[in-house]
Amino acid sequence: MEYHFTKHKGLFITGTDTGVGKTLIAGAVAKILSQKGKKTGVFKPIATGCKKTRQGLVSEDAEFLKRCTNTELGLEIINPVKFAKPAAPFACEKAENRKTDFVKIAVAYGQICSKNDYVIVEGIGGIRVPITKEIDVLELAKAFSLPVVIVARSKLGTINHTLLTIDAVRQAGLSLAGVIINGYDEKTKDFAEKTNTRIIQKLGKVKILTVVPFDKKTNMKKFIIGRKILKSLKKVNWLKIK
Repeated sequence: MEYHFTKHKGLFITGTDTGVGKTLIAGAVAKILSQKGKKTGVFKPIATGCKKTRQGLVSEDAEFLKRCTNTELGLEIINPVKFAKPAAPFACEKAENRKTDFVKIAVAYGQICSKNDYVIVEGIGGIRVPITKEIDVLELAKAFSLPVVIVARSKLGTINHTLLTIDAVRQAGLSLAGVIINGYDEKTKDFAEKTNTRIIQKLGKVKILTVVPFDKKTNMKKFIIGRKILKSLKKVNWLKIK
């Protein structure tokens, strides 16, 4: 990828799939760091499935991330590239007849870095989601050169998706900070859900940063993060991850 972004301290949050909870985890980590008095920025370079408003397209993910910090930066900086259709950016480019502006992404990220000590960057979908014909999320992560956190489901099927994502991140030469298992049912009797975390840790030779339980009190549309989620994420020393 020919684009290079400002080098800064932070994390790149990716997932094994769409809907695994990347935004929730990214926002919660940003909130925890902000509450500790750290100047923490949030960045959603590309979003699809954005809602149409009088002010233009708006990403609900970006709105959530913004509310998790005390940032004064607007959504146009936090989320510089937006598409209306809920699909991979590459598909949206063709359908909406416009290209992903990587210069705009680089400029916005530079602004966020200049005002914060630490930045939480959230990718889009899984690590191999295509942004353009030549560039996918993995290439985007390489341009940021941040430690990668993989958010994975807790239920049946997660082993395959998670191990493949781990392999892709490592083969790209990126620093893998670890895996977060999200949405775990603390009362589960499901054998797969009870054993998935241990198997991913062993076969993936990866650090499980934490297991985040399902919390029914979480409501992202109302910008509420449940206490169980925050408690589990507070166990991790995020600032020491390199």
